[in-house]
Amino acid sequence: MTHMPGASEFSGARTIARADLGVPLGMVLQIAGSSSQVIIDAARQKTLSLDTDNCIAMAGQVGSQVKMRIGHSWLVASIRSMALDREDMSSIIADVDFLGEGEEEPLTGRIHKFRRGVTRYPAPSAEIHPVSSQDMREIYAADNRPHVQIGTVYPTRDTRAALYVDSMLGKHFALLGSTGTGKSTSAALILHRICDLSPQGHIVMIDPHGEYGAAFSKNGAIYDVNNLALPYWLMNLDEHCEVFVTSEGADRTVDRDILAKCLLAARSKNRLAESIGRLTVDSPIPYLLSDLTTTLQNEMGRLEKGTGSLPYMRLKTKIDEIKADPRYSFMFSGMLVADSMHAFLAKIFRLPSDGKPISIIDVSAMPSDITATVVSVLSRLVFDYAIWARNEPQRPILLVCEEAHRYIPSSTTGSGQAVRKILERIAKEGRKYGISLGLITQRPSDLAEGVLSQCGTIISMRLNNDRDQAFVKAAMPEGARGFLDSIPALRNREAIICGEGVAIPIRVSLDNLEEERRPASGDPSFTELWREAGGEHDILERTITRWRNQGR
Repeated sequence: MTHMPGASEFSGARTIARADLGVPLGMVLQIAGSSSQVIIDAARQKTLSLDTDNCIAMAGQVGSQVKMRIGHSWLVASIRSMALDREDMSSIIADVDFLGEGEEEPLTGRIHKFRRGVTRYPAPSAEIHPVSSQDMREIYAADNRPHVQIGTVYPTRDTRAALYVDSMLGKHFALLGSTGTGKSTSAALILHRICDLSPQGHIVMIDPHGEYGAAFSKNGAIYDVNNLALPYWLMNLDEHCEVFVTSEGADRTVDRDILAKCLLAARSKNRLAESIGRLTVDSPIPYLLSDLTTTLQNEMGRLEKGTGSLPYMRLKTKIDEIKADPRYSFMFSGMLVADSMHAFLAKIFRLPSDGKPISIIDVSAMPSDITATVVSVLSRLVFDYAIWARNEPQRPILLVCEEAHRYIPSSTTGSGQAVRKILERIAKEGRKYGISLGLITQRPSDLAEGVLSQCGTIISMRLNNDRDQAFVKAAMPEGARGFLDSIPALRNREAIICGEGVAIPIRVSLDNLEEERRPASGDPSFTELWREAGGEHDILERTITRWRNQGR
């Protein structure tokens, strides 16, 4: 760091004691918009490090807060980086980011009525002071907006961290963190707190590992391959193509056109279609798979000589194969032909919630080649419902997507593009229609470009990968940069939160969640489990039975 003029002149003479504040920690050196430089008296910092108040003891360290007076206001800044002044070894030069300002309480001189943003900047040479635990309580005190408390603000012992639910859900949120940092438990904690606050809520969670069923067994509805009963006819043309069309390149375009024509013919055979003036291939009208294959067969019979029947055979073979495969029966069963759309949407969207505001969709046992399509159908149903219910009393829906990088990949080619398109659309347009998107991922750098920047609140746990860290830094607002440098150094169950859901960026030590409310995501203890023996024959018997029956 380059030496600033006048830095070496900072000495005891400048640290004139004030009756209300004591000896200052240092002074402002340079002002430059959101980021500025201060100079800290190393001896004063050492003295403060012995203070019984945790916040004052932390003063002047990276990640700590300092305050400076401007008129009758206090300006609060966070220390981002520090370097020793090479010309005066008793001084430290630090970069700071301004967080916000509050009024000065006349009698005590403390901060109150704190708010984000800066209206007046300090002049160079303005004194800086440590922020006390009492100040921290005022800075992070929750206002009258609906909020949930999720942990304790670092480095305080008792200042509670509040998440403003409406602001967080209104602009989407992302929860990021490497494997093993407590990401699943943190997600469960936040969702439990929201469910406790709003027991008539409507939350749909995509659970790719079957972890969250255990966490929400009492206040959630759990759906998996055994009870989901997702009707295949709810798919639109893009989703039908992902399942039934196996060809690539030019052949895929031909197969898609044939499927669209035959699908429209199969839908039009339903009596419901007669009452609909504008039936399209995407209309959620029930049809029989046998009608679809019969239409394909008839179309193939009408072909002129010389026209290839291969596209028709490809489609018919694939449809017959899926109909006969028991792994797909949760979606392609002959029992799912009736018009069950009302009942299906009611149970998935929790309309009404009946005290269970969250539905967990466990996709872990589904065949991997159809999982993306299932997520696409569920996400699109959320979006379409919100669009067509615009003139009704509003029922906002939160869609939470665990392992989001699987469904919104940065790649724009390959399979799974239908789910990528709908989730990107929800990220961009969802809030207009009362849809909130919650993304949970361990690889933010693998997400489609721009999706993370659509999330108004970012909750970042420890990220070990440099590329992921850089990706998150690019998506976070300017004032939070100082906090971001501590992302690799976070402990388990610690998070940096910034954006709409919090008053100002905070580092939080998250609360412990009750045992019965935790997801089943704990790592096995090899040393303990490898001491146990007995019953292996029965374990294998039961496992093979479930394996062969695909979980049934």
